[in-house]
Amino acid sequence: MTISPDLLRLKLAESLVLEPGVLTRRDIQLPGIRGKAFAVIGVRRGGKTSFLAQLRNDRLAAGHPRGSQLLLSLEDERLAGMTVTDLGWLLEEHARQFPELRAAKGTTIYLDEVQTIPGWEGLVRRLMDQGGVELFLSGSSAKLLSREVATSLRGRAMEVLVHPFSFREALRHAGAEPAGAIARMSAGDRVSLDARLRRYLVDGGFPEAQGATARDRTALLGGYVDVMVLRDVIERHAVSNPVALRWIERQLLANPGGAFSVKKHYDSLRSQGVSVGKDTLHDYLAHLEDAFLVRTVAMHSASERQRMVNPRKAYPVDPGLIPLFERSGRTHQGRALETAVLLELERRGYGVSYVRTAEGFEVDFLAERAGDAPLLIQVCLESEGNDTWERELRALDASAAHFPEARPFLVTLDAVPPRRPMPDRLTWAPAASWLLEEM
Repeated sequence: MTISPDLLRLKLAESLVLEPGVLTRRDIQLPGIRGKAFAVIGVRRGGKTSFLAQLRNDRLAAGHPRGSQLLLSLEDERLAGMTVTDLGWLLEEHARQFPELRAAKGTTIYLDEVQTIPGWEGLVRRLMDQGGVELFLSGSSAKLLSREVATSLRGRAMEVLVHPFSFREALRHAGAEPAGAIARMSAGDRVSLDARLRRYLVDGGFPEAQGATARDRTALLGGYVDVMVLRDVIERHAVSNPVALRWIERQLLANPGGAFSVKKHYDSLRSQGVSVGKDTLHDYLAHLEDAFLVRTVAMHSASERQRMVNPRKAYPVDPGLIPLFERSGRTHQGRALETAVLLELERRGYGVSYVRTAEGFEVDFLAERAGDAPLLIQVCLESEGNDTWERELRALDASAAHFPEARPFLVTLDAVPPRRPMPDRLTWAPAASWLLEEM
């Protein structure tokens, strides 16, 4: 052992009496598959640790004994150099102190930042083979990204995705979550809700950024991005061309919903004297997505080759990141709303692609979820009166004919209903209402 038994017992005692304080409840559903560990994945600072604490609090409130809910934060400087043997000893000490709980198979163990312990996978698999213990794992670092917490268990874990706050969660955090349906709200309350949505599209949903001034929020989120890129991409993948990586990062985050064209970026970098291979640019995009900084959407096609050769669209993991990189002075409200809709679809468990018809029409999202009808969603700022509106409506109508089983929605930031009639098969929804729908 590298850590003294006394320190491990102290860590165990502290973990059992831990009181995390007041937490904003997250609308995150756990998979219903029994006998699996749960790998809580997502972007850094998105709320994974707080979600583990929420789960623990829920079980304590339901009457589970405190000794049965062990939440271990393994990113503790006192545990520097901790081995899997040390961790195993700590868990065995817990079992020795609470033999009746292990015998009754009523123990839940939460291992936060599990990747800091080399060889943790074998210990977790042994605990699962023994049975009687519910396991939650989370982690992200340059050594092991949080998505790999799930893959390291070789099919023994189910993923639980934690994004920054949704619009509803941001309202809840501010004490402004609507108590009932928007349709029954007063006109004044609806105006206030729309104003809060527009604010959310600028501020985003990172928990620590809520209520911060623009200056503080910019510094905070900029620091997040720097850490993600440095630790989860540059260090982990031994990136040899950080200049090209940073250029790609800025281009993607400044142009949400833009197509990622390797040739275009390759030519731009070459014109600036930056030598980089096309395959390397593909790798950099994949690294940024694996770090959850960027989300990408492929074109819908039954052909894998078509999905591969057509550009993917890239979005930030939170609309609050867009102002960090936007230098043109534009508000990018439409792209920010598009980003928020994509992230909400991911929260609700949909697989998402975009649609391009043979006629050249394009729809933002085709969302598919097992057991439900697909959704065709076109995102637009206004509900009336300009060429963009006509183009978006025409594209959605044309795509709906190609996907008759799908439910087509036109989602607009403008909460004013369209004055002109829409095709019967299309449904209009104001963004504030759509984003607050139940999952």
